[in-house]
Amino acid sequence: MTSHLIGYIGAILFSACFISSCTGEGMRDNQLTEKEKKEGWVLLFDGNSTKGWHLYNNAKDSSTWTVKNGELTCGPDIRYIHLDLVSDKEYKNFDLRFDWKINKGGNSGVFINVVERPDIQAAWASGPEYQILEKSHPDYEKPDKRPGGLYGFAEQGDPVDTRPFNEWNESRIRQQDGRVEFYLNGVLTAQRDFHSQGWVDSVGKTYFNNFSEFGRHTSGHIALQDWQKAISFKNIRIRELP
Repeated sequence: MTSHLIGYIGAILFSACFISSCTGEGMRDNQLTEKEKKEGWVLLFDGNSTKGWHLYNNAKDSSTWTVKNGELTCGPDIRYIHLDLVSDKEYKNFDLRFDWKINKGGNSGVFINVVERPDIQAAWASGPEYQILEKSHPDYEKPDKRPGGLYGFAEQGDPVDTRPFNEWNESRIRQQDGRVEFYLNGVLTAQRDFHSQGWVDSVGKTYFNNFSEFGRHTSGHIALQDWQKAISFKNIRIRELP
């Protein structure tokens, strides 16, 4: 290959990269593309702060949730308050997407339709959970506790292996009119209709039946689960649906 041809190809590649960066269409952490903005997506994490979030039933105290290198992390430090982190805003019909990574043996989750009241002890007492779990955790192979599944309920979609610990996974939760779908790394992993009698019957057969508000709502806060082993999130974005 001649030096002239090599230079020509290099110029084309440089131009393509330059155009891509100028259009802003390439995915950058904790930023929206112009296309996403037009589609109605909103960032729930700005990459720099916990703005838009607070501790469950505690809007004042600081906690183990910190922001570093564009990641929202719940660390293992026991010197600080360990509580779930809750969105300031409530959502009903939405498409939520987020990336996460977890330490070895870690266990966490994302709750939806969370009711925040002083008489409800934690986010999990009202909000169904999108399960996050690392491969070496002893619950990993249990059908009702698989990652990407609806925690405490038998799988409703395909089981998906997560990526090695401390590598990023992509998740999606879509809810419309009480019908919810969970996805992990692009695969449908669970689906339920929270308005159905089947859902009510399922709850009645679990430990959650002891909590009067669990799974009874189709709108509420989004919550990120605190856990003693570190869990990190980024690219948390949501689009409200009609």
